[in-house]
Amino acid sequence: MRIPLSWLREYVDLPATETGRDLQEKLVATGLEVETVEQLGAGLKGPLVVGQVLTIEELEGFKKPIRFCTVDVGRANGTGEPQEIVCGARNFAVGDKVVVVLPGAVLPGDFAIAARKTYGKTSHGMICSGDELGMGDDGSGGIIVLPPEHEVGTDAIELLQLVDEVLDIAVTANRGDCLSLRGVAREAAIAYGLPLRDPALLDVPAPNANGYPVRISEPAGCDRFTARTVTGLNPEARSPIWLRRRLQKAGMRPISLAVDITNYVMLELGQPLHAYDRSLVQGAIGVRRAEQGEKFTTLDGAKRVLDAEDLVITDDRGPIGLAGVMGGANTEIADHDADAGTTDVVIEAAHFDPVSIARTARRHKLSSEASKRFERGVDPQAASAAAQRTVDLLVLLAGGTADPGVTEVIAPSAPHTITLPADHPDKVAGVTYGRETVVRRLQQVGCDVYGQDNLTVTVPSWRPDLVEPNDLAEEVIRLEGYENLPSTLPRPPAGRGLTERQRLHRRVGRALGGAGYVEALNYPFISDETLGKLGIEQDDPRRTTVKLVNPLSDEEPALRTTMLPGLLEALRRNDGRGSHDLALFETGLVFRPTGDEPQAVRLPVDRRPTDEEIAGLDAALPRQPRHAAVVLTGAREQAGWWGNGRPADWADAVEAARTIAREAGVELIVRGDQHAPWHPGRCAALFAVVDGAETLVGHAGELHPRVIKALHLPERSCAMEIDLDLVERAGTGALQAPRISTFPVATQDVALVVDASVPAADVEKALREGAGELLESLRLFDVFTGEQLGEGRKSLAYALRFRASDRTLTVDEASAARDAAVALAAERTGAVLRGA
Repeated sequence: MRIPLSWLREYVDLPATETGRDLQEKLVATGLEVETVEQLGAGLKGPLVVGQVLTIEELEGFKKPIRFCTVDVGRANGTGEPQEIVCGARNFAVGDKVVVVLPGAVLPGDFAIAARKTYGKTSHGMICSGDELGMGDDGSGGIIVLPPEHEVGTDAIELLQLVDEVLDIAVTANRGDCLSLRGVAREAAIAYGLPLRDPALLDVPAPNANGYPVRISEPAGCDRFTARTVTGLNPEARSPIWLRRRLQKAGMRPISLAVDITNYVMLELGQPLHAYDRSLVQGAIGVRRAEQGEKFTTLDGAKRVLDAEDLVITDDRGPIGLAGVMGGANTEIADHDADAGTTDVVIEAAHFDPVSIARTARRHKLSSEASKRFERGVDPQAASAAAQRTVDLLVLLAGGTADPGVTEVIAPSAPHTITLPADHPDKVAGVTYGRETVVRRLQQVGCDVYGQDNLTVTVPSWRPDLVEPNDLAEEVIRLEGYENLPSTLPRPPAGRGLTERQRLHRRVGRALGGAGYVEALNYPFISDETLGKLGIEQDDPRRTTVKLVNPLSDEEPALRTTMLPGLLEALRRNDGRGSHDLALFETGLVFRPTGDEPQAVRLPVDRRPTDEEIAGLDAALPRQPRHAAVVLTGAREQAGWWGNGRPADWADAVEAARTIAREAGVELIVRGDQHAPWHPGRCAALFAVVDGAETLVGHAGELHPRVIKALHLPERSCAMEIDLDLVERAGTGALQAPRISTFPVATQDVALVVDASVPAADVEKALREGAGELLESLRLFDVFTGEQLGEGRKSLAYALRFRASDRTLTVDEASAARDAAVALAAERTGAVLRGA
């Protein structure tokens, strides 16, 4: 919410010396998040004046239309002579009043104005557009054309209110009252201890039977509807400068007088309004739920298919507005430039159910200024005042006549009352405020407070977020100052802490970080198109996704079944920005539906769901295993004076998996595989022993060239993905510290010849089992193929380290262990000693 300081001062007499920064500090202290304070007109220096166009000469021979103008600026130029100015804009004519900046002035952006020769003429200044003055879009599409009543030579800086300060407030979901000048002014008045001039305190005529007919068939969705009529509007009337400038400063574009007034009152009071062209409304106005599949065209020209839960405004023909969201094109106020402008309007000021409006706005992906306010809570008592304010401005600015008829349909409701002990805020904050402070602060918020030790508090209509004692306690605490709360460390009960699963996940993150990987957090959303680019076939389980009803982006409507799309996109983005040596990792949930999940039911909002309903909702959730994944590209080891570097390759991806497994005390079994999106010749399947059986836990290797091309990735990029939950199940519990022996090691090397199709992992497994307990480590240090071995054969050379914890091994013991290992490898894999 953008709050111009000059506008705010109308409701609170802030000290004249107070700046926007000072007010920002005060509001932040009370809990409002003021993100920025924009200095409008910073660096602006005159002369900037109102001028009248006297002549226009069209210059020929240039690529674009150019006009040489003479403009009367009065005595602002020191001579009283017409000012000669070259201008390329076409939206003004002789006799128009325009804004002229003269030589010596400085425009926003440190743009100094001087006389200069251009297009064969000397231009002594500029005729200004709104963008050049930092005003924003005024809808004109060019030069500012002023109403004719403004005198030539008038200071345009003051006329256009170009110098101001605007506070940009990030309003939280519970503070809908602060989406208005009225709400922020109330907070400022409390912060400074000053009285508030409430703009909603207006004399409003009582409802009568002569108002425009309104029928409410859905009182649960619309508990208040006020309708007022204004006739005889001047269709040529335009919004005055002060009104347009306030809208622009608040971030809204001026459109037409009637629409600008409803927007102005909405910003002022927080009550969304809508103006209907009375000549286009047929019959009584109604409020009802839409019929399923009913069609309706909104003001933005979009044709929408309505849902049975949508709340609509109707006349005898059908829907004329999507309640609380957007009006319909069939009753739109005509622009003042139209052939037949609007002369009679019906003003709607209603209060709608926040949940219904929020769901409608999201269902149709149609967030509007009105829906944002209704979602967060609008003061229902302000509807009649907002309608009256709108009527007053229409009469004042458009020459209309207020119809004496007043319609007000209200569903009876009692004010919300909360009972709390007077010392409840003290207990919540750990600070002794005392009853008087609690009562005073609640009254400043607008509450009516009665009682002594137990307080009965009636909540004001503009604060629907105050529903329980803790909400009232928070009001007292924030107004007394969060900075005054003592810092007290909590004392957690003994025996609580991280679970073993959580510890493993943290150890994995630290281990990967220590190995040079950088954590990247990505959105868990993917698209079928991305899965296709990864080369994943249609019958792959990863293609079965959970689709979101209301996704953040239509391009990524599904929950991820693999971690790789997000990580590869992060890799591509960083590589495109100049970081070519990358190693990224991420841990998180993937979503793997089985197809057997029951249909989720929509839970009620008027009561707490039953245990059975919650259990049914849990049963509808897909399986959500936690995965870890890495992606690599570029140099894994940098080159330097110490020697040559090394590019990242598939072996680094496999080692990342082993790093993760070691944190769980698991030895991975690595075998060759073909699995998308990896290169079929450089893909490793990762196995671990889970519940006594070898289980596939992940894959690692170099990505397929087609995947790299489709995703625009660097060549030879590598990736790994592993199921952390399965790795945890494969673990043997708490990690065992390594045994350190003081006795020397005995090293034995063996070279075994096997068929080329035999995985090295099978040979290694047989050697480990055959060597027995004396084997300390086993390392493959060479792979050889050649004519000497014969076609289809390979040689695997291993270094075996033997050590005993209680003695020095003899040569015979080490040799016997080696021979046992070779014998078992020969039995299982057909291996023979090379050279034997």
